[in-house]
Amino acid sequence: MSIERFEVQRRIAAPPATIFAILSSPAGHVTIDSSGMLQSAEGQPVEAVGDTFVVHMDREALNDIPLGRYEVTVLITRFESNAHIEWTVTSPRIDPPIRHLYGYLLRPDVDGTLVTAYYDWSQITEQFRKSGIFPVVPEATLRATLGILARTVEQPR
Repeated sequence: MSIERFEVQRRIAAPPATIFAILSSPAGHVTIDSSGMLQSAEGQPVEAVGDTFVVHMDREALNDIPLGRYEVTVLITRFESNAHIEWTVTSPRIDPPIRHLYGYLLRPDVDGTLVTAYYDWSQITEQFRKSGIFPVVPEATLRATLGILARTVEQPR
């Protein structure tokens, strides 16, 4: 059986609402991205399942497939304010849709928030499964993104 989901956790010394404000904001996604692919974003903070925003990407940051610069639409697939946000990416250039999922679970704890970041490609189509490009980002990228998130929201002690 192959691995089709990464999950990493980190305690962050900030309340869930502060963290969720970053995660629900298009600009926040760019701010905390450790892959280098997210260049800029357009749109309003998301508030519900079905909300979208546009992200301008640069695949050259990964230097794995020659896609260069392109844009995707982030489609929110789960939304529970201050607790859970999940999305997939869509694009008119991608048919059939890829159906890989990214998300964050937030659980308040005594020191702030336990944040779980995940990347799940278990629902990708057979066409993409055979392509050999999944996972797009390694587990270490999720962990590094949590580090940037912590640096972004934690207050100096």
